[in-house]
Amino acid sequence: MPSILLHRDGPIARVRLNRPEVRNAINDELIIDFEKTLKEIEKEKAIRVVVLSGEGDFFCAGGDLNWMKSIGKGARLFSRLLTTLDQFPKPTIAQVHGAAIGGGVGLLAACDIAVAFENTVFALAEVKLGLIPAVISPFVISRIGIAAARRYFLTGERFTTDVALRWGLIHEAVPMERLATTVDEIAKQLLSSGPEAVKACKELIGIVGAGFSRPTNRTIQEYTVKKIAALGKSTEAQEGIKAFLEKRKPSWNLKHD
Repeated sequence: MPSILLHRDGPIARVRLNRPEVRNAINDELIIDFEKTLKEIEKEKAIRVVVLSGEGDFFCAGGDLNWMKSIGKGARLFSRLLTTLDQFPKPTIAQVHGAAIGGGVGLLAACDIAVAFENTVFALAEVKLGLIPAVISPFVISRIGIAAARRYFLTGERFTTDVALRWGLIHEAVPMERLATTVDEIAKQLLSSGPEAVKACKELIGIVGAGFSRPTNRTIQEYTVKKIAALGKSTEAQEGIKAFLEKRKPSWNLKHD
């Protein structure tokens, strides 16, 4: 079964993460297939908008835990995918439902526009596993700012669409029955704009944004890749992942009265 589904809907490419049995968790296969799909779409002049969604009940639950146990090469692949998505010449819309956790937050943060079902749950929960949201951090911090990152990176707590809206992670939160139509309405707005002008605007944002610590800074990306690769091998991370899989609290999660 392909890990990425592509449906061409006229000028709109609808891309779906397709690992619903594991809540669309990220692994090497998904990353490679996704990047290939984006390269394919980029070559098709008839495609002018990309909509990213998740198959099943979740948008994306983050990294596959088996993948994260030895994330070295995978971190570099994921960093490259996020950069490709961030710099993609055609506008991208994330259509989010269910939950966006960890790497799922990174994917939507790398998209231009994000619309979510109003009851979607978000979290940057890597610290709960003894890890850090390293690879996604440049893209997420670029989106939500340092103040929000200081709280949600460190606590790993879940947060609602109200919080996601407040910090700019998403642009709209709507009822489930309005999710697809709201995305389509935004797509129509994009299609009513000059395609070369839209492409130029994306380039403009990238260049001007470079003065505001854009996430494609190579030095920063190299640091994040090496950091998560090293931390993923640590005793703490291995304990965190093992505890999650065994449905128990990790050794450091002491009761606090």
